[in-house]
Amino acid sequence: MTIFLIWLIAFGLIAYFVDQRWSRGVSQGLDRFLPNMLKSNGENRYLWVATLAVLGATTLVFPVEMLLVVILLVLIGLLVVKLANWASSLSH
Repeated sequence: MTIFLIWLIAFGLIAYFVDQRWSRGVSQGLDRFLPNMLKSNGENRYLWVATLAVLGATTLVFPVEMLLVVILLVLIGLLVVKLANWASSLSH
């Protein structure tokens, strides 16, 4: 229960501060890394605030698990890229 309360407090604080700083830099910083389809225009603001708050709170409460998930996603991404390159070289 304590971890859940810490997560809720972290979620609330991160969501509050991201929402406060949205127009002063968070939106522009997020848009630099996202493809056009996922850009953070006006209707997606609260979705991105909630997403960043969930990721931030989970990283604060469970940092090792988040690091392992990121490492696993990077390895899967590299494997997919290698397989796609290999498949495209076979088609030539």
